[in-house]
Amino acid sequence: MQNNIGEKMYGWAKDLFPINRSLTGPGVRETLSYLKNIHPELEIKSVPTGYKAFDWDVPKEWSIKEAYIENEFGDRIIDFKINNLHLVGYSTPIDTWLSLEELNTYLYSLPEQPDAIPYVTSYYFERWGFCISQNQRDNLKPCNYHVVIKSELKDGVLNYGELLIPGEEKKEIFLSTYICHPSMANNELSGPVVTTALAKWIKSLKKRRYTYRIVFIPETIGSLVYLSKNIEEMQKFMIGGFNITCVGDDRCYSYIPSRSGDTYSDKIAKHVLSRIDKNYKIYSWLDRGSDERQYCAPGIDLPVATVTRSKYGEYPEYHTSNDNLKLISPEGLEGSFKALKSCLEIMEMDLYYKVTVLGEPQLGKRNLYPTISSKGSAIEVRDMMNFLSFCDGKHSLLEISEEINVSIYILQDYIEKFTNADLISPINN
Repeated sequence: MQNNIGEKMYGWAKDLFPINRSLTGPGVRETLSYLKNIHPELEIKSVPTGYKAFDWDVPKEWSIKEAYIENEFGDRIIDFKINNLHLVGYSTPIDTWLSLEELNTYLYSLPEQPDAIPYVTSYYFERWGFCISQNQRDNLKPCNYHVVIKSELKDGVLNYGELLIPGEEKKEIFLSTYICHPSMANNELSGPVVTTALAKWIKSLKKRRYTYRIVFIPETIGSLVYLSKNIEEMQKFMIGGFNITCVGDDRCYSYIPSRSGDTYSDKIAKHVLSRIDKNYKIYSWLDRGSDERQYCAPGIDLPVATVTRSKYGEYPEYHTSNDNLKLISPEGLEGSFKALKSCLEIMEMDLYYKVTVLGEPQLGKRNLYPTISSKGSAIEVRDMMNFLSFCDGKHSLLEISEEINVSIYILQDYIEKFTNADLISPINN
């Protein structure tokens, strides 16, 4: 499954890139339909406009057919069909003529990034507007402009996708990503495509210890809706989870903790990232900005952390047209896939073990010493003995790995040897 997984994910991102997504509407449904073709078990669910999700209400459904601005000479200077970031998200319909002075009050640009089209939305206050590069804005001529937005705001539904993959235990691992932004590659599409690849890997496992709860949702309102429907079950069964976003570039790795900062997910994330890149960026809860805000809110308090690459809001292309398919890469996507896959693998492996003999075990009579004496073999013996010294039924595999500074994957080799020799046995803890 992992052969060319980076190229596979990049291909999915290319397919999904042109779709105009928002909190609600046809773009979300088209995206979910695409993902359902990959995972037929994905359930596409909906809640109606006005649905109460704690302190929030689901907004009206928004759809857009056409949006453009033409000057009085018939030249189309802005066209939603060319770049869907040109239109302020959730813009109300309009058909009017404006002078350049009047038009400028409805235009958004970034003087500090003159070649970029900004991404702007207005979900909960009705308005309209267009986004434009500063360079293009500076070249607008004084004349009259025809402004047309053929959009619709109506009572409808908010859609989201849920994929449940059963395991041997009812305890759950949670993965969440969002599908509510238009054509942006790292901020929007990297999360869903990496999560989709992780789901394929999870389903391929011959043996799954945990059940996996995976959601594709509109950011903020989607997570609130999902929590409002599933909070009791999630609080009862979830042992850990990850919010997955901005995982497509290859500049760095980053970590945003849960609110408490000491959940199982936090420990797993830091363990994995510290072994991938000792200089990975560690943020605080005060730097939050994605759906970890909802999953870790007071009273919710789920063990969710965020593993990402260049963090949202921290890279210059964020929320602009420069966050395009050139920003992400198959290599960047694959690196994130492997990092998160390692997090899940370690959760699956993280058992408690207890030595079955009293005193220090005699490895020689069990043929567990290396047959060739060398500097490396001495280190291996030391690591094996250190591992056994913490097999007291009170330390998990992750805790032992951290304590003796040996990769958990190496410890798995020791476990196989010691289990076959009846030196250790797993225990429930």
